Amino acid sequence: MFEKPSHLKTLIRADSSATIGHGHIRRDLVLASHFKDISFACVRLNGDIFDEINYPKFELESSNIKYLINLINEQKFKLLIIDHYGINVKDEKQIKEQTGVKILSFDDEYKEHFCDILLNVNTFADPQRYEALVPRECEICCGENFMLVRDEFYKEREIKREKKFDFFIAFGGSDVMDLSFKTAQILLSKGHKIAVITTSANPNLNALKELAKKNSNLSLFINSKQIARFMNESHELIISASSFVNEALVLGAKFSAVKVAQNQDEIYKWLVKKGFKAFSGEEICKKLA
Repeated sequence: MFEKPSHLKTLIRADSSATIGHGHIRRDLVLASHFKDISFACVRLNGDIFDEINYPKFELESSNIKYLINLINEQKFKLLIIDHYGINVKDEKQIKEQTGVKILSFDDEYKEHFCDILLNVNTFADPQRYEALVPRECEICCGENFMLVRDEFYKEREIKREKKFDFFIAFGGSDVMDLSFKTAQILLSKGHKIAVITTSANPNLNALKELAKKNSNLSLFINSKQIARFMNESHELIISASSFVNEALVLGAKFSAVKVAQNQDEIYKWLVKKGFKAFSGEEICKKLA
């Protein structure tokens, strides 16, 4: 993956928080393993996972791109990887003009970009839809070969494990819609044995802990590093329509995907078109009830 630029001094610009979630940083950490000299630049936000980034990292004063531009010039970065919805095509042009840096832009929504490499890691990604959205010379990297799924999922799919859980529930690091608690309540009321995966950034974590104390059928895993195993030990997954979908597809797992953010519209449409189970947050609760 990205053989040519992997040797360049590289900076990843991405954020995480209790509001925007942890997905960007998580997938960036997978991508970072393909590069030899890489650093991260982040704005510190409430509920972020900045401390989990095991690469050189810089704290930006704010999201104003002037701070990013100054950092690129000061540290002489040659490649900038942008995984941030707050940086648009005009910002990318300004960064290019003022630094000359090579730019790799993540995209999940078929938006316009001014970059050298366009990366859409979603299985559904159609490279032809980017032809009018990026410069003519831009390298477009989309689809199954660029999913950024961790090695543990490929290893896990070769293992046949006992199914300990009826359902695996995961709605991202922050779960701002509180769907972990809502779906867990419904499934527990029907006697199902479930695994709920979340993080310490979940604002509803205390309620989940209390629910787990009262129900022996609920196993609550916080900040777990064994997500692939827990997925493989479950009969069915209920997951956000995010990178979890790529992981579920690699495992060949039965799943229902739930759209919890606007940037998941495209994957939601693709899932419905392909006949997978896909729901909105409200729909999944009604479906389970």
